[in-house]
Amino acid sequence: MSPSQESVFSDYEAETSQTAKLIKKFKETPFVPIGMGGFAGVVAYGLYKLKHRGDMKMSLHLIHMRVAAQGFAVGALTCGVLYSMFQEYVVKPKE
Repeated sequence: MSPSQESVFSDYEAETSQTAKLIKKFKETPFVPIGMGGFAGVVAYGLYKLKHRGDMKMSLHLIHMRVAAQGFAVGALTCGVLYSMFQEYVVKPKE
């Protein structure tokens, strides 16, 4: 390899670390990581409440937690789509 190619690859590797990818993704589509975090939060809450569910059947508890987690993820994705449509059609229509 020539020295010029090595510098290109080292710049590419430096810019594509996991943290840089996460920050780039969060800037491009901020509601996807929010949806993923909310989904994980609902699942964690459901696991915590699984021990203290009282006399509720386990299947009913799991159904409620699944619906809550899916609802949060779908809501975040819907907000993300609306946000991107707003950015594309309302903020940048003067091109």
